[in-house]
Amino acid sequence: MASGELDYSLLFRWFVGLGIDDEVWDATVFSKNRDRLIEGEIAARFFAAVRGQLQRSGLLSDEHFTVDGTMLEAWANRRSFREKADPPERGSGHGGKRLLRDTHASRTDPEARLYRKCNAGAAEPCYLGHVLAENDHGLIVGACVTEAGTRAEREAALALLDHAAQGKRRTLGADKQYQERSFVEALRQRAIVPHIAEYERGNLQRNSLREEERHSVGFLQSQRKRKLVEQSFAWIKHWAGFRQVKLRSRKRVEWLFQIAAAAYNLVRMTRLLAPAV
Repeated sequence: MASGELDYSLLFRWFVGLGIDDEVWDATVFSKNRDRLIEGEIAARFFAAVRGQLQRSGLLSDEHFTVDGTMLEAWANRRSFREKADPPERGSGHGGKRLLRDTHASRTDPEARLYRKCNAGAAEPCYLGHVLAENDHGLIVGACVTEAGTRAEREAALALLDHAAQGKRRTLGADKQYQERSFVEALRQRAIVPHIAEYERGNLQRNSLREEERHSVGFLQSQRKRKLVEQSFAWIKHWAGFRQVKLRSRKRVEWLFQIAAAAYNLVRMTRLLAPAV
């Protein structure tokens, strides 16, 4: 939103608490206060308040969840990456192999990493946005942003579950990126039934589900519910401006991502609670 829109729009003025004759602040004032909001974890509190409202409305499931991650294109360019002055001796790859993200960093956003989810695409500077959604209505119960990496999705999923999913009997649906033995075991230790998509050929040895998990009715239902998370990602990227994030540093990107997740929940809630016509 430009300052000009805030100047003439009564709706925008009401939303930010400005009177009809109040002077609109300039960009430097906004930037200064934005840093204060980030340090005060206002986005996390706002998200928690919205989630609490959803809970009181009876819209949230406390048993069945889906987790997924998406690439968030950083405000950086591949040409901005330069070799680090002191790269680590042990890298973040398999067996300590040094990868490009270990030896090079962007001058414009040092926390952004070159990453790709599949071999078909080119590595781009990005972060990973992670969402934990309940399966009844696809509402987001946990959201965070991490640096891009091969283990980031699974580590973020466990952190979100520990913080947001506190049901008696829980299930977790996810795609093949989460099909790893240590992650599945970590779910079982938390009394969470894994409903993780499995490899059909080539990497069958990576499948870790038990027969009762693989052939249960709940497994098929969890896999069908995965599309709800994709819908939240589509909304956040299209309507909340996350096609390319215009903020730098993981902390700032996460701040905006949590606000976007809360906004998505509010939009969904108004539709779910709207009286039938």
